[in-house]
Amino acid sequence: MNPGFSKVRLPISVPYIAHNEKAYVAKCMETGWISSQGDFVKQFEHDFAKFTGAKFAVSVSNGTAALHLTLIALGIRPGDEVIVPNMTFAATANAVIHCGATPVLCDVDKNTWTLDCQQAEALITAKTKAIIPVHLFGVPADMTSLMNLAAKYQLKIVEDCAQAIGAKVNSDTVGTIGHAGCFSFFANKTMTTGEGGMVTTNDESLFQKLLCYRDHGMRKERRYWHEVPGLNYRLTNLQAAIGVAQLEQITHLIETRKNIAQAYRKGLDDVAGVLSATPLNGTSSVTWLSSFRFNPEYFKWDIDTIVAMLGRQGIETRRFFPVLNIQPPYLNQHRHFKVSDRLAQEGLCLPTWVGLREQDITEVVEQIKDCLC
Repeated sequence: MNPGFSKVRLPISVPYIAHNEKAYVAKCMETGWISSQGDFVKQFEHDFAKFTGAKFAVSVSNGTAALHLTLIALGIRPGDEVIVPNMTFAATANAVIHCGATPVLCDVDKNTWTLDCQQAEALITAKTKAIIPVHLFGVPADMTSLMNLAAKYQLKIVEDCAQAIGAKVNSDTVGTIGHAGCFSFFANKTMTTGEGGMVTTNDESLFQKLLCYRDHGMRKERRYWHEVPGLNYRLTNLQAAIGVAQLEQITHLIETRKNIAQAYRKGLDDVAGVLSATPLNGTSSVTWLSSFRFNPEYFKWDIDTIVAMLGRQGIETRRFFPVLNIQPPYLNQHRHFKVSDRLAQEGLCLPTWVGLREQDITEVVEQIKDCLC
């Protein structure tokens, strides 16, 4: 919750735990299978692969681990460059840095708010080995253009799907289009395991590498023999149990958030200067957080003032991520990032969670109008 708010009535996000989660976790505790061994881990991976349409799914401890593990398994190493959007959570770039490689920041498209593919192509060098498109706030990136770039320049595409479970490009679910997809199950995501993540892929060779690196560099056929210097990025059976229960209601979780975002858009449609992302034709977006850009040319208040005014009414909102290029680890990127800079200055996320009532959405809309008009 935002600091300084004495009483938040409508938080930005609330996890939805209301189905079989408690029963499945209790089963883990009763049987003693509470660590990374257990049937729920296998079931969660199987069910997630089935939901996305991927051939393989590998559960991990969080979304950042999913990105890092995937890059390691793809052979990203010191001296390599990986193109990432400037408008994203820092984990996207940090995973690259922790491989010893360099994240090359790229601006985003003014309509979709996802990676600008034309600018990305201009950034490709002999050192470029991969691109990580982020399906920001649930809007799919231009995967058709990105896969064409991958073929043209022999690059790997790692989809950051942390905010976009269930989104589609044509009939393909995000996470199955690139060489791998990385998901997050943090508490504020569409579905949660508390902490947790998943990697999806259709490449069996990559799948085997992911399994090995995830478990200290061991393979199940030869325990305690380490083929590579791996990591412990395993998900626990307790977390997987929650994940199985969440997947049982995933359609409800996705559709409810989409409906909330639609209600906000409808309510704010008559307010000039309030804009949302425009998905590409042929894509099906989902909603992580209902996200809008408030063009200051139309309003007398800046975004921080709007946040504070709503906060005083008990409504928690959240600014978009700060752009990466102004933060200490990424200051060596001397380029202009016109679109992402503006989104960071003008973007605001509104309360979005299963259980939010119609009258709550109406109140948020009316309070925003009171602030702006």
